[in-house]
Amino acid sequence: MSNALHQLSAVELSQRLQAGTLTSRALVDALIARYEAVNPKVGAFTALDIADVRAQADASDERRRQGKSRGPLEGIPVAIKDNIAVKGQPLTCSSKMLAKLVSPYDAHVTEQLRSAGAILYGRLNMDEFAMGSSTENSALQKTFNPWDLSRIPGGSSGGSAAALAAGLVPLALGSDTGGSIRQPASHCGVVGLKPTYGLVSRFGLVAFASSLDQIGPMARSVEDCELLLQVLATPDARDMTCFDASHRQPLPVAAPAALRIGVPRGFLGKGVAPEVVQALESVLDFYRRQGCAIVEVDLPSADLAVPTYYVVATAEASSNLGRYDGVRYGHRSTQASNPIEMMTNSRSEGFGPEVKRRILLGTFVLSAGYADAYYVRALRARAKIRAEYLGALAKVDVLLTPTVPTPAFKVGEKASDPLQLYLEDIFTIPANLAGLPALSVPCGRSGQLPIGFHLVGAPQSEAKLLAAGKLFEAAHGFAHQQAAL
Repeated sequence: MSNALHQLSAVELSQRLQAGTLTSRALVDALIARYEAVNPKVGAFTALDIADVRAQADASDERRRQGKSRGPLEGIPVAIKDNIAVKGQPLTCSSKMLAKLVSPYDAHVTEQLRSAGAILYGRLNMDEFAMGSSTENSALQKTFNPWDLSRIPGGSSGGSAAALAAGLVPLALGSDTGGSIRQPASHCGVVGLKPTYGLVSRFGLVAFASSLDQIGPMARSVEDCELLLQVLATPDARDMTCFDASHRQPLPVAAPAALRIGVPRGFLGKGVAPEVVQALESVLDFYRRQGCAIVEVDLPSADLAVPTYYVVATAEASSNLGRYDGVRYGHRSTQASNPIEMMTNSRSEGFGPEVKRRILLGTFVLSAGYADAYYVRALRARAKIRAEYLGALAKVDVLLTPTVPTPAFKVGEKASDPLQLYLEDIFTIPANLAGLPALSVPCGRSGQLPIGFHLVGAPQSEAKLLAAGKLFEAAHGFAHQQAAL
């Protein structure tokens, strides 16, 4: 039985644990064996404390023996992206700047997982400080797409998506600033949800762009994703942007049986690969057959999303990353004769090229004489994009687009052209700018490479997105898919 445990869903594993036909220790031992055999090929994990994982599993089994199970996630491993704090574990953000940092505290979501009895299972690779769309910007190691090891897994949560697709873990956490959960989910054939901004606490998430960042669940099925979301979506007074109990809608709530699905006009046009267009048309045909209404909607300012994002996000990044100066914590250069030189050299040595690029761009758009021309205008464009999306979602239940324009590209293919990488997030960025929930669900293949579709909903409409995703998933064979490794 242990040889097949990595193929089971989190729900199935939970059922076996509750029935007493499986122990958490047996489960983690099977996954550790899988990790030792497969992770060297894929590079999803940057760290896994095997002794700690086994100790957590033994404690879970003991709670179950005593009748003190903490819920459906009791004894289930959840892997954590390496920008989310886990007390006593590395918190590197895949950067030389934080290569030696061990977190002194737990993030809110980590606390929630512990309270639910989940096994906190290792650290996952990512683009440095979550800046990238391919996980090629990690300063620690390369991560590869399990479906084709010559291709990227997406980013910045590429380690999370790759770990799921390789059968290394049943559940994972990612973070999403402009598509960093959904884009790698699409490239690796898994499910990824970016919750409504404020639904999940950001306490303990290393900040990239604070008005855009969100932690979210990733899994191999919509059902598993929902299971994890239930634990994550709780109030937290330490995050002033997190909804308190009085402003939360219950999860789940009833969703309409026949959804009205909006398709933005022109979104399947230039730049979208033919195989992606074909897959999306098949998705729309399926929903029509289920009695859903397909409605064209206009989002005239959507073309402004990418430039708006790269002004707002880099401006916030330049502010957030100012704390890494070699004085308080992080890398400190030894090649300096005075404090100014030490801070300059620490940043030059500690940050990678993409992080430096975004800090410089953000500093420029906030500088005197340019802030009004760039940053203030970007904020106005952001407000316009949000208003248009909310207007469209007042007429339909969800919006449907591709998740990304093309299947996963080859490692190194776009490394010399940052603008091409930035366009990877053309369909995912608007949900972050508008603070809306969005879900990527597998829907097809281009050869062996997965393709996903993207659903966007009104604030706190996660139930509708999940219901629509489950409807498609139940009728197709993409749930729980794993690459053969």
